[in-house]
Amino acid sequence: MKVFVTGGSGLVGSTLIDLLLARGDEVLAIDNFATGRRDNLQPHAKLRLVEDSIVDKSAVDVLVGDFRPDAVIHTAASYKDPDDWHSDAMTNCVGSANVAQACRTYKVGRLVYFQTALCYGTKPREQPITLNHPIDPVNSSYAISKTAGEHYIQYSGVDWITFRLANVVGPRNVSGPLPIFFDRLSQGKRCFVTEARRDFVFVHDLARAVIKAADGTGSGTYHFSSGRDVAIKELYDEVVRAAPLGRMTRPASCSTRAARFAISAKCASRRSTRSWRGPSHITGSLACKVATRISAGAGIREAADHRRRRLSRLKPYRGLSAARA
Repeated sequence: MKVFVTGGSGLVGSTLIDLLLARGDEVLAIDNFATGRRDNLQPHAKLRLVEDSIVDKSAVDVLVGDFRPDAVIHTAASYKDPDDWHSDAMTNCVGSANVAQACRTYKVGRLVYFQTALCYGTKPREQPITLNHPIDPVNSSYAISKTAGEHYIQYSGVDWITFRLANVVGPRNVSGPLPIFFDRLSQGKRCFVTEARRDFVFVHDLARAVIKAADGTGSGTYHFSSGRDVAIKELYDEVVRAAPLGRMTRPASCSTRAARFAISAKCASRRSTRSWRGPSHITGSLACKVATRISAGAGIREAADHRRRRLSRLKPYRGLSAARA
């Protein structure tokens, strides 16, 4: 199969590409390296990585038109600066429109998109959030622009599937609490932990589900989540256990209102409702292993090991930003 991946050097994109190449697929990837890392991908005979932006419509049209992919997996997103509305709008909205239109023009068989759970707002009306919850993205430039992008995907007329995600963690994280905790602890600095609770999923679990979707399984809108919220303090404790960095200082607690955020592990498509909880198989065939490894700490241990190896041979990566779903 031929697959075009946007944001190919990011956490999700590079993890997907590794799995696609491992099974023999031919992959074309695009990334402008605003947040992705070049060392996330290794040279491969069946991989072509192009440094460019999906904001450039002509570039997207040429790549899709020449490559003629069977599926497009659109992971590229702008999220680094909450005050950079222009970049968010251009990448998440205009860029997504360019990708969707190219898919329609060149008759791509399947288009996979990723939406943020922040599309439901920061004060959800139900816990956990279901797909029946009203869309209310007016909480950040990121959520607004990602929701606009999702609408273009749905409008395209292409066979599409969109995953509304909980917070994704994994070995190649460069943003969010996981790498921030590890980097500060490795430097002997104190960490600051809020009382918030969030829903986390492991990137390899997500990647395996996405590849099934790219192959044609499922249709419409889905949640991908663990179905439960985890305290940020629990995440911090797992990082401490996973990364033996010497004596750890007690984290400072930020006195903020404890916010809870979890999206339901019961996910509906346009045609049916399917259960997504835990490692069980999904009724209707879209079998996804949800990130139960977070609770066991295995996913965090893998991420911590990766981070420790990277820091041992590279200067610490600059540009960490606040976590977003």
